[in-house]
Amino acid sequence: MRVKLTVCYDGTNYSGWQVQPQPECITVQQVLEDAIEQVIGKKVRVTGSGRTDAGVHAKGQVAHFDCDCSIPPERFYRALNIQLPPDVKVIKSEGVDQTFHACNNAKKKTYCYSCYVSDVDLPLKDRYSVNIERMPDIDKMRECASLFVGEHDFKCFNASKGGAKTTVRTIYSLDIVQDDIDIKFIVCGNGFLYNMVRIMVGTLLKVGYGKATKQDILTMLESGKRELGGKTLLAKGLCLEKVDY
Repeated sequence: MRVKLTVCYDGTNYSGWQVQPQPECITVQQVLEDAIEQVIGKKVRVTGSGRTDAGVHAKGQVAHFDCDCSIPPERFYRALNIQLPPDVKVIKSEGVDQTFHACNNAKKKTYCYSCYVSDVDLPLKDRYSVNIERMPDIDKMRECASLFVGEHDFKCFNASKGGAKTTVRTIYSLDIVQDDIDIKFIVCGNGFLYNMVRIMVGTLLKVGYGKATKQDILTMLESGKRELGGKTLLAKGLCLEKVDY
């Protein structure tokens, strides 16, 4: 049978989602596969909807695996959670058709990048949010956020070691939500390049601080000039919210 998992994790202590060849690099995929082996007594390969980088979190990562055991799929999450560490938990498990593929069937992914404004680091926020120290111009950022919506070549928003076959992606929405000192950048697309969201948000913050313009973003998208954009923000502010099929 094929089992679909919805997984929530704090990525702070992990070298991303994907299993790494270096034994010292502990990943989320690895601990899931180890937990499944403990439950069913066999090694399996878990396939995720996509990779999350080292330090990135997830509320709704989706994965699947195949097994032959007597545990009902809808109860599998309980058995797995006994074996999993406190910072990785399966919040839902269900049986799916053999044609379901967590990666290939994914239609949309939604990420949220979280920032807060404070002249000191706040311990209750700082694990999952990045301190940007002063308030940017939210209206300017919202105006420029619309430039990312649609199908574009995002090659200048791709980190140098990103190995994607194509850098063309479609962004369906990019919303900026402010609540007092908290600012969230919520972006939905059909897929994302390596560090893409973190570079996009860094660029919007550069606009919000008056150090980049609307034209700079247009030029980036047209010419691929990375130097016009903002810095790649820290991984800890990024969270995979959900995957739509």
